[in-house]
Amino acid sequence: MPNQTTKRRRIPSPESLAALERYLDHLEHIRRLSQHTIRNYRSDIESFLAFLNALDVTFDSAGRKLGRAHLAELAAEQISNSSLKRRATTIAAFYRWLDKENIPLDPAPGDSMLRLRYPKATRRIPRFLSLDEATELIDIPAVSTPSELRDRAMLELLYGAGIRVSELATLNLSDIDLTNRQLYVTGKGDRERVALFGSRAESSVRTYLDEGRSFFKPTAMHNTEKALFLNRFGRRLSTRSIQRIVKRRGVKAGIAQAVYPHLLRHTFATHMLEGEADLRVVQHLLGHSSANTTQIYTTVEHRRREALITSALDRARHAEGNDE
Repeated sequence: MPNQTTKRRRIPSPESLAALERYLDHLEHIRRLSQHTIRNYRSDIESFLAFLNALDVTFDSAGRKLGRAHLAELAAEQISNSSLKRRATTIAAFYRWLDKENIPLDPAPGDSMLRLRYPKATRRIPRFLSLDEATELIDIPAVSTPSELRDRAMLELLYGAGIRVSELATLNLSDIDLTNRQLYVTGKGDRERVALFGSRAESSVRTYLDEGRSFFKPTAMHNTEKALFLNRFGRRLSTRSIQRIVKRRGVKAGIAQAVYPHLLRHTFATHMLEGEADLRVVQHLLGHSSANTTQIYTTVEHRRREALITSALDRARHAEGNDE
């Protein structure tokens, strides 16, 4: 019976839910965050508010000790460090908004939720394709059909401009400047930036526009479609469809690891830094708000060089041993 009672009470209080709905409305209409991000915020904060309600603690009196207790409970459920960091950040952001909105908060002295800290997350090294694999992947569409022309143009932009799949899916014809090889991209949080691409991507996109795109407009009803990349019905190609296309092309190219659009973004950043591009330039091209996010790719390059040095030294030692 006690377990059933606890489970039944693991829902947020009506007062806390009302505050949360106001906050989510702010994120959607003022901050212009994506629906995916808002769903994550809702899930993370509702979980904490339900935790408080189960303890008979009101949301406006909770302090960081209870925040830590909630994170500790999640950690015991084998939640990853990166997820714990996200949840702590989300909860603290909610309470900062409450404070900014002058909603009275009454935690114990010195126990403000605004000081909630998160455990340091272990940063995973991103996977990426070798130069040969990237070339094989992009060259795999035989460009003998409109779909192949479209797919190669998409792969060239994903790899050659390092854009996100959502950014590719939302591109309009007016967003691409082939003369200057520029894309006008709207990224996370509706942040706009200019992404650059090279001559190969320019050539592929020109060919698609000249010889392929018109085949995806079977009816006059869709003649006003502004999207750059279209499906067989003449409508904007969805993010999910692009992901399926990239995965299928990876299989056809015989690449051992699973291929997805973000892998090409990782590959773009890694290859740029391997080519000794400036970190700040790569940060700008990727649309990262902080250089710390881009810094992870320098770790990839450092480890690659370290492996090359180790391999060379091992070969040298082996050769020296054979000479003795």
